[in-house]
Amino acid sequence: MKDFIRDIPKAELHVHIEGTLEPELMFSIARRNDISLPFDSVEAAREAYQFQDLQSFLNIYYAGANVLQTERDFYELTRAYLEKAVRQNVRYTEIFFDPQTHTDRGISFETVFKGIDRALSEAKTDLNISSRLILCFLRHLSEEAAMETLERAIPYRDRIVAVGLDSSELGHPPEKFKTVFDRARRHGFLTVAHAGEEGPPEYIKQALDILKVSRIDHGVRCLEDEKLVDRLRIEQIPLTVCPLSNVKLRVFDRIEHHNLKKLLDRGLCVTVNSDDPAYFGGYVVENFEAIQMGLNLSRNEIVRLAKNSFVASFLSNDVKQKYLEELDDLTRDDL
Repeated sequence: MKDFIRDIPKAELHVHIEGTLEPELMFSIARRNDISLPFDSVEAAREAYQFQDLQSFLNIYYAGANVLQTERDFYELTRAYLEKAVRQNVRYTEIFFDPQTHTDRGISFETVFKGIDRALSEAKTDLNISSRLILCFLRHLSEEAAMETLERAIPYRDRIVAVGLDSSELGHPPEKFKTVFDRARRHGFLTVAHAGEEGPPEYIKQALDILKVSRIDHGVRCLEDEKLVDRLRIEQIPLTVCPLSNVKLRVFDRIEHHNLKKLLDRGLCVTVNSDDPAYFGGYVVENFEAIQMGLNLSRNEIVRLAKNSFVASFLSNDVKQKYLEELDDLTRDDL
């Protein structure tokens, strides 16, 4: 089953590029940029990755991101993720980036974007992995700050497919960002939003009705609202679920308690993703392996999740169909 999971084509739709910063690379960049870290060693950093909730994770996440200063730093960060993704047969990825995390430190939007974009462009040729970029607004900051970031992004509209919403969920409902999402859509950006991770099902409904999102990032608390579940099923609104993240951040106590199989059984368009893999103990294959073992998923269910990852993507319909046919061809004899 491990070989099967590794070898099938996959897309990843919920990964924060800053959350792929492995401790080894963090220390390497910190030395180059002469930046002090709150950890004495790589091992100490890994030992610190014990989180009580989303906010306790974010505190360490932002400390790590502080080492990123130059275009080269963002290039190396992105390149390292893409090389790992290719080894796990991720064919396509939609990557989140948080420009406000960096512009608030005096790093220019252009520095962040150009480093990431160069790695994505090169990887399409030399690693055979395609990608798109999604700009996320930090929801613990103001809508005015988000609007300023949107204005900086508009000139790069051809290389940023969507805008999203992440960071601390509780107390920051989607409705807070209605105006900036309205403006983003007018400029041709698609929209997504984190909702229903720590926040209530109401946040999912706000993301759908007020922000007009194409899919929900996380969304695992939707099962608390039967009408919402019916809507997600009927409209086939994708959920980009991150199992290891959910356990690490105490949304679920154990992987065996995760509700992903229940979501699948209810007919929802569920996908499997890694979120912030450097901090949560695994990339997309490790997430697939964890849920397969913890929830006793069948090969049929693994294939369905892989297919969902392409269906839920922002790829064109003809490219989606190509991947779905490839999955059918590769798995026909296995099922």
